[in-house]
Amino acid sequence: MKFAAYKSYKPSGSDWLPRIPAHWNSNRLRHLLSERLQYGANESAELDDPELPRYVRITDIDEHDSLRDETFRSLPEEVAKPYLLEDGDVLFARSGATSGKTFLYRSAWGRCAYAGYLIRARLEQRKLLPSFLRYFTASSNYWQWLSSSCIQATIQNVSAEKYADLWLPVPPIKEQQTITNFLDAQTAKIDTLLAKKRQLIDTLKEERSALIARAVTRGLPPEAAQAAGLEPHPAMKDSGFAWLGDIPFHWQAIALKRIVAIPITDGPHETPEFAPEGVPFASVEAVWDGKVHLSSVRGYISEDDHMYYGRKYLPQRNDIFIVKSGSTTGKIAIVDFDDEFNVWSPLAAVRCNLIKACPHFIFHALCSEYFQGLIQVSWSFGTQPNIGMGVLGNLNVALPPLQEQQAIAAYLDRETARIDQLTAKVEAAIDRLTEYRQALITSAVTGKIDVRRAAA
Repeated sequence: MKFAAYKSYKPSGSDWLPRIPAHWNSNRLRHLLSERLQYGANESAELDDPELPRYVRITDIDEHDSLRDETFRSLPEEVAKPYLLEDGDVLFARSGATSGKTFLYRSAWGRCAYAGYLIRARLEQRKLLPSFLRYFTASSNYWQWLSSSCIQATIQNVSAEKYADLWLPVPPIKEQQTITNFLDAQTAKIDTLLAKKRQLIDTLKEERSALIARAVTRGLPPEAAQAAGLEPHPAMKDSGFAWLGDIPFHWQAIALKRIVAIPITDGPHETPEFAPEGVPFASVEAVWDGKVHLSSVRGYISEDDHMYYGRKYLPQRNDIFIVKSGSTTGKIAIVDFDDEFNVWSPLAAVRCNLIKACPHFIFHALCSEYFQGLIQVSWSFGTQPNIGMGVLGNLNVALPPLQEQQAIAAYLDRETARIDQLTAKVEAAIDRLTEYRQALITSAVTGKIDVRRAAA
């Protein structure tokens, strides 16, 4: 859909707004309010009484401006009274990762008061519609203003005073309504497409997970087995483990420590001296998508430190890493390159004995639902999950003969790559739709395009 520009434009009066249509105005948010911006209540959320006003925190609000039932908390009437919301109030998040996000309160939420990490904007609705403000805060101009003008380095806290200084385009009120009606319709269409594509990604992930789980516990599907010269319908036996169930009769359940070339180990238990360049030093942030990404290493160490740490363990191709501590405990990666690097202690290294185990088969087995479930029931908790190398070594995998391992690994490498390519295409489509959504909103609320005829 193509849109015409307005006939004439004028300067907006702000560096963060482009030129605006000649019949529009612009103003700071503080001059468009019926009351001053107000911080929320600093109260603990302890009550759970549906007869009392709901206490709304950032975590209660989903991406559709709806409230989550499972996080319901309430405040006593006398405490909630100064913070009760009115239909059309706009809430600005002021701290942490959600800084800058806005939420539009509607009376359908029920009686609500808001928490201290939110700032309430109550608008003079004869000048500015809440829905128009809400769309403006989804525009790229708003986010550029927020990141560059307000916070400089990282967005951590935005005061009410800073929000009050926000410059806004202000079309005539009737035109604001036309623009918001247009955007409601268009974003609803885009959001429907996005939801379908996200569901497709979930389906692909489920297919991938099921494919791996079946192959590393039951063997190849009959047609693939036959093509590889294997028995397509092997006899089954009880593995001896309830969580694993039946496995092919000629397979065995074996502890991970029985199939390694060296004892399961990890990196140094000390913080190295990092350098601007040198040998990459990887930790948990480098482990994702089943690979080690040297573009995301913790830092770089000297050749001397690399050789010193390498006395204990030096990574090589086909080594498998298991994250053994922190919020990503259980994540798996296999080294698929020959570049030199070193690793820190949160990574446990598994090097397969090639006479007993195919590294890519073991990689897929460790990624499977059954092994990930074993990790989760075996880890201990301090402030975060943690699993020791001794515990990892005693976890069992279902192991076929080496030739069958190799056939299964080749099949899974091929099929997971196919699914990953499809997933990447869908994710790219989601990115394009998301970018288009923001570009459409930005163009409409800043007057780059005239949507009045399309809306009509």
